[in-house]
Amino acid sequence: MLLTIAVLLISAGVLLLLNVGGAATAVVRRVTSKNLGQLPAGYAASVGGLRVYAVLLIAIGLATAGFAIAPASPVAGLAAILLGAIAFAVASGIAILGEVRTYRALQRGSEARTRTDRP
Repeated sequence: MLLTIAVLLISAGVLLLLNVGGAATAVVRRVTSKNLGQLPAGYAASVGGLRVYAVLLIAIGLATAGFAIAPASPVAGLAAILLGAIAFAVASGIAILGEVRTYRALQRGSEARTRTDRP
């Protein structure tokens, strides 16, 4: 069961990363480019941002696969867990930086509009 979940996570990440069948384009258009209440669309609404989040999915899937195979092969399981954890940490850092840049750019844009709207 755990291995099935891992394969699904990895498959979803690869589909988004490679934009198979326009999957990434559809996700950006229908999900990530929409405002969430008061929150505007963020980093995931960009092509690069969605790729980083796809890598996060793959990393979670890889770590999950490691837990699934560890009872049968402890060394391979540990290697997959560590590789998934490292990939997750790196991709998370990149995603956080991207979100901060996107937020700052949106703030600068709203400040510029506010200044030009005043008489």
